[in-house]
Amino acid sequence: MFQSFQTAVAAARQDGDLYFAALLDRECILEAFGSASSLWKGWLYTPAVTVWVFLSQCLSPDHSCRDAVSRFAAWLVAQGRRACSTETGAYCTARDQLPEEACQRLVCRTGKAVEDAAPPDWHWKGRRVRAVDGSTITMADTAENQKEYPQSKSQRPGCGFPIARIVVIFSLAVGTVLEAAIGQYKGKQTGENSMFRVLHDVFAKGDVVLADRYFSGWFDLALLVERDVDAVIRKHQLRRTDFRTGVRLGRDDHLVCWPKPQRPKWMSRETYKALPGFLILRELRVHVRQRGFRTKSLVVITTLLSPAGYAATEIADLFRRRWDAEINLRSIKIVLQMDHLRCKTPHRVRNEFWMHLLAYNLIRRAMALAALHRRAALAHQFQRNTANPESFPPTA
Repeated sequence: MFQSFQTAVAAARQDGDLYFAALLDRECILEAFGSASSLWKGWLYTPAVTVWVFLSQCLSPDHSCRDAVSRFAAWLVAQGRRACSTETGAYCTARDQLPEEACQRLVCRTGKAVEDAAPPDWHWKGRRVRAVDGSTITMADTAENQKEYPQSKSQRPGCGFPIARIVVIFSLAVGTVLEAAIGQYKGKQTGENSMFRVLHDVFAKGDVVLADRYFSGWFDLALLVERDVDAVIRKHQLRRTDFRTGVRLGRDDHLVCWPKPQRPKWMSRETYKALPGFLILRELRVHVRQRGFRTKSLVVITTLLSPAGYAATEIADLFRRRWDAEINLRSIKIVLQMDHLRCKTPHRVRNEFWMHLLAYNLIRRAMALAALHRRAALAHQFQRNTANPESFPPTA
């Protein structure tokens, strides 16, 4: 997956045109901007053009405004129009006007649209799985960025970059970003699980959340259960596991009861009272084997309680695919170079963050369409071979 995405990005960078102008239509952008589109009335850099050029800048290896504007000028000439000035002032002004909410809506809508167009057999047992992962990114060392996203306290002042924490929710079927959050690295309610709770609205009834042990707290699981959302999450290492207790379902597979802990400070009394007094969860042991490495044994907790409907081997195979989220996030940070953002103000930094995710989704959509075309071509070839057996290659 990482290699194929890297290949797709390399091919996109060789395109001398505005690569994303053909992947994201103008109407989709205007719909996401809503009434804010009137701010660009009469400008050369309309909302659509500004987004296209911004995406081109994120795709560029040097991420410079000058390179992005030069691509736009070449695109205008290719369209039979007069080339614009290569000065970057007008583009930077238009880019600064981009509403963060509109950029976020574009990411969510494009990610969901790709998943909705996926064939049913791309989903796990007919259910939509959401893989969650978190990470950190740095940004330009300016006073404005340092104030909103302070550097790590372990670094001396003036010797570190502003740092932000991010949490991203991926579609396991197609790999697109469905929702994300960016916030401070340190402070109250800045952990990955706290940021994840803000994104719960993206989940629908019947979804399955696939995550690491950072999201395995009692209240994180209970809030998902309240939404009729199932979870497959690695158990936290501080929780003791004894497969001799509970209701045995098989070898290293049993049902356990987790009582409700005391109310945390971040939760309101009303929400706390509405949650059940206990959770019935399923615990099972998963063995992760990787060539050249020692086999790892870990415990997974899930709300998929039925061994008949969800065999232990199926849940184990699903959890191993949690690594897809790690690979997807690495692709965004390393291949698209989002590990360090270049903008000098927090507003621009957040928009740059959303534009990287949008570029990733659009490339993922191109990859999904290519996969569907290959699939259709193979099905057509198979039908032709079936209708004409003589066209099959001779057997050995």
